Amino acid sequence: MAGDLAPLGWIELSGGTHEIGAPERGFAFDHERPRHRVVIEPFALAARPVCNAEVLAFIADGGYRDPRLWLADGFALVRHEGWCAPLYWELRDGTWVSYDLAGVHAIEPAATACHLSYYEADAIARWAGARLPTEAEWELAAESAQPRDGHWADDDRLHPRVAAGDGLQQLFGDVWEWTQSAYAPYPGFAPLAGALGEYNGKFMSGQMVLRGGSCFSPRGHVRASSRNFFPPRARWQMSGARLARNRRAP
Repeated sequence: MAGDLAPLGWIELSGGTHEIGAPERGFAFDHERPRHRVVIEPFALAARPVCNAEVLAFIADGGYRDPRLWLADGFALVRHEGWCAPLYWELRDGTWVSYDLAGVHAIEPAATACHLSYYEADAIARWAGARLPTEAEWELAAESAQPRDGHWADDDRLHPRVAAGDGLQQLFGDVWEWTQSAYAPYPGFAPLAGALGEYNGKFMSGQMVLRGGSCFSPRGHVRASSRNFFPPRARWQMSGARLARNRRAP
C-alpha cells in the first residue's frame, strides 16, 4: 500500500460483551460516563496509525478525485474547497512539502499522518480496503495499553513521530484518531449541573468521536475512556486515522 514501507500489521481482537467508559470514581469528564456494557464483534485493528507514505499513495492513486471513496458530504466539500492533500501540504516543484511549527520541510513518508478530516480518514480507509474503528473497539484495544508510551506535548516536539515497536503502537499521543462513531451520549448520561454541563452535552450533534490524545495533549491527561469530538470537516487539530477491519469469529 505504501511502496518501501513495511506492510501494515494487524492485531486481532475477539470481541464479546465488554464495559467501556470511565469508572465511577476518579477524574473523568461527564461524557465519559456512565460505564456501560457494549457488544463488540470480532475485529482487527491496525498496529499503527496511517502514515504519510500511505497518504502519498492515496493521492497518487487519484484518491481525492474518486467519488466512490468518499461520503457524499465529504466529496462535495473536497470539490468546493479544492482539497487535494491534507491541510498544510503543498506541492512544490513536483515534491510534497508540509508547513508546521518548524517551518516548511519535505514530507517524511514514515511519520504519522496528521491534519486529516474525518472525511479524509474515512476515504483513505475505504481505499485501503478497511474502515475506521468504532469508539468501543478503540477503547477495548486501548485498555491494555499504557498512555506513557505515546508522544505528548511534554516532549516539546509538537509533531507526530514515526511509529516504532511491537504490538499496538501510538494508541496514545501523536494524533487524535478518528473513529466511525458519532458523538452521542452514553446510556444513562446526565450532564453536570450548572455551567459545567454546557461543555460537552450541548455539542452532541453533527460531531464525530476521536480517541487517544495527540502531541498537543499533556502527558497523563488522556485515558482509555477519553473522548474528543470535532465536526467531520475539521482538520486543524493533530488528527489522524487508524484502520480497522471485520473478521469472523473463530
